[in-house]
Amino acid sequence: MKTVAVVGASSDRNKFGNQAVRGFLRQGYTVFPINRHKDKIEGLKVYRSVLDVPGTIDKVTIYVPPTEGLDVLVEVAAKQIPEVWINPGADSPAVLQRARDLGIEPIVACSLMALGATL
Repeated sequence: MKTVAVVGASSDRNKFGNQAVRGFLRQGYTVFPINRHKDKIEGLKVYRSVLDVPGTIDKVTIYVPPTEGLDVLVEVAAKQIPEVWINPGADSPAVLQRARDLGIEPIVACSLMALGATL
């Protein structure tokens, strides 16, 4: 089964970080919500960092502001996640440069649109 970490997962069902959790679940993914301030989102255990998720992660989709994304990318690189999506609002020239400096070739697009998820 495919796995995805949703960095910036939210308990607010109106936010994209929550819609991504639900969209990936609907597509059959094992979803790991990442949020430093929550314990459960959509009934799932929440992790503080991708580094806290046991095992491998196939994909990460990032929904945090660029200032937070800079540090998240270091963790993503350490976890060696092969597919990295940076969603609108999470991207900036500094974020994209940091990704490339870490050997990550990010996909800069809306992962929800790519899923075809309508919520």
